[in-house]
Amino acid sequence: MSEPIPTSYDAEFFLDPACPWCWITSRWVVNVQSERALSVRWRFISLYLINLDKDSDYAVSHRPGALATFKLMRVLHEVGLREGNDAVGRLYTAMGTELHVHRRREEAYADIQSFAGECLGAVGLDPEYATHVDDESHDLVIREESDLGLERTGGNVGTPIITIGPDTESPRSFFGPVMPKAPKGDDAVALWNAVATLAHSDVAEVKRTQRGELVFD
Repeated sequence: MSEPIPTSYDAEFFLDPACPWCWITSRWVVNVQSERALSVRWRFISLYLINLDKDSDYAVSHRPGALATFKLMRVLHEVGLREGNDAVGRLYTAMGTELHVHRRREEAYADIQSFAGECLGAVGLDPEYATHVDDESHDLVIREESDLGLERTGGNVGTPIITIGPDTESPRSFFGPVMPKAPKGDDAVALWNAVATLAHSDVAEVKRTQRGELVFD
């Protein structure tokens, strides 16, 4: 028997497949899901779009990769329309595993449609969805979701953005948490509870620069 489709979600996660920090945070959220009931709606925030008018060395140097994953988001959006939210999560997992864990970023960006088709096939979805990498009809929704994420948190942030209780009377959104390694098991749940507590407080920022070496698995 298939799982019921949620009419509301416990959280929304705004993602860009380009971002390694977003990937690690998403694995933490997935680890929480494996430990407790937590419904997550996967949404989009495009680093390509939010940095398009910036001329910093960072924005310019990362623009080609951000454009490539913007095209992947077109595919993810089409899959969401046709196959549902859970399929978006599965496909993002496949894409992120290849980009970050298997370090295939350069290969993927060289032929983004073939890469998308491979990832689709790996999770049992029609590889023909990969043709949407060049379908600009998805761009308005991706832009609107990117704007929504930034509207919820305020500017000068990137990805990931998480909203807790998006369908309640008091949704709370925040950038992050940014971490070098995704906790698992009880540690993952404990961090979720702590972050949820902070999110529902008036705390605006908690930050430190020391992050450690990234661990993608």
